[in-house]
Amino acid sequence: MPDTRTDTRAGTGPDTRTAPTVEELEEQQRRLVLPRFTHDDAWALGSLLVELARQRRAPVAVDIHRAGQQLFHAALPGSTPDNDAWIARKRRVVERYGAASYLVGARFRAKGTTFEDSSRLDADVYAAHGGSFPITVEGAGVIGAVTVSGLPQVEDHRLVVEALERFLAK
Repeated sequence: MPDTRTDTRAGTGPDTRTAPTVEELEEQQRRLVLPRFTHDDAWALGSLLVELARQRRAPVAVDIHRAGQQLFHAALPGSTPDNDAWIARKRRVVERYGAASYLVGARFRAKGTTFEDSSRLDADVYAAHGGSFPITVEGAGVIGAVTVSGLPQVEDHRLVVEALERFLAK
């Protein structure tokens, strides 16, 4: 099933854990900074995400972009072309705001509104739903995005964060 299962409300779907707060999401971004990010790193991170998704039988698509270039893409069984559209929309939020797509949506919700109602951006082009995370490099800032689509938004986000944590631990 494509990201149409993604609900605009934080933390909905089969994952019953509490949705992360804005502060927790901001802490993730401060912590998940890479020393570098090469083409080989994109392959390793993307392959790690695919491995994690396969272990969970998650019907996702995985994408990594750096400086406007797609460095990695994989579509696992059960994913659909709609996931690619969601990936593009979520990635554009990271590129525009320099922050995780889930964090951007959470910031709007914390103000009592929604991204769709208040950003003044075309919802067919931008989606502040969980699953796209900035690739931030020490001394360079945000240089790209790693994105997953196919699960409820909090689960997409958590999968990317878990992969980045494991990638950094290597």
